[in-house]
Amino acid sequence: MIDSPLRAIAPSEIASLYRDGAVLLKNVLPQRWLNILEEGLEQANRQPGGMSSNVDGPLRIDQFPSSQSPALARFVAESPIAELVGRVLDSPVRFYMDQMFYKPAGEIEPTPWHQDTCYYNIEGQDLVRAWVSPDPVPREISMEVVRGSHRWNVTYHSWVGRPLEEDPEGAERAIKAMAAGEPVIGVEAHKTWSYANAFRDKSMPAAPDIATYKDSFDILGWDFEPGDVLLFHGHILHGAEGGCHSTQPRRAHASMWAGNDIRYMHRLGQVVPDPEGLYRYKPRSGDLLASFPDIFPIVWQPR
Repeated sequence: MIDSPLRAIAPSEIASLYRDGAVLLKNVLPQRWLNILEEGLEQANRQPGGMSSNVDGPLRIDQFPSSQSPALARFVAESPIAELVGRVLDSPVRFYMDQMFYKPAGEIEPTPWHQDTCYYNIEGQDLVRAWVSPDPVPREISMEVVRGSHRWNVTYHSWVGRPLEEDPEGAERAIKAMAAGEPVIGVEAHKTWSYANAFRDKSMPAAPDIATYKDSFDILGWDFEPGDVLLFHGHILHGAEGGCHSTQPRRAHASMWAGNDIRYMHRLGQVVPDPEGLYRYKPRSGDLLASFPDIFPIVWQPR
């Protein structure tokens, strides 16, 4: 059963998400869910699965950590997160996937500016991320977004993976998979995955150099406190500053939620595997996620 948030979402907060592409909902998660979140992140950190990778030194990123941690599975299924997303979208919502980001105390490395959309075989507008942490996260190491970039109507290629020309045989297999309507990254990647498995699809444009020309962009950022939830659109450009020292780890959980219009789409530059159970259905580009209700059940819907 889904638990309720501590307060209702204001219409102005919903408007902010649609206008700006992101909104920080202050003080909406009860303390018991922060305790479960912290337990789950520590569980996942102690017991990495096959989809755990270190990036830029000590930064640890896990894909689908709720499949490894019972506490995170409960957080996804029962916390107020699904209702918060559903209220904003005014739509039934389906859980797509989640990630853990674990930056140990010490020097905090920056997160490059990127979109999320290009990493997955999905497309559509009703795609929202929920970013939460059991720790205070000051603005200087918290997530930032380029205001309104979710409405630029462009998908950039990912900043991970290798150029197609560096692995001609692998590139040929990937292109053949695309032509056959098959995912470029197969189900076996759930046990052998790394960011290096992906290809960089240069047919898509590179993201603008926001880090170098940051003053030229309209940047939003926040001081995050436990109990807050940051919601942001799947298409928005986002990143995080670094280069500073933190006396505590920056632990975060990001879940991805799909509304009514989210569809499957094969991508040559796919980085993250499809949810494991989806492979047996051999989905085609254009199939609604709602076509696979046992893989993507409705977690919350308006009454």
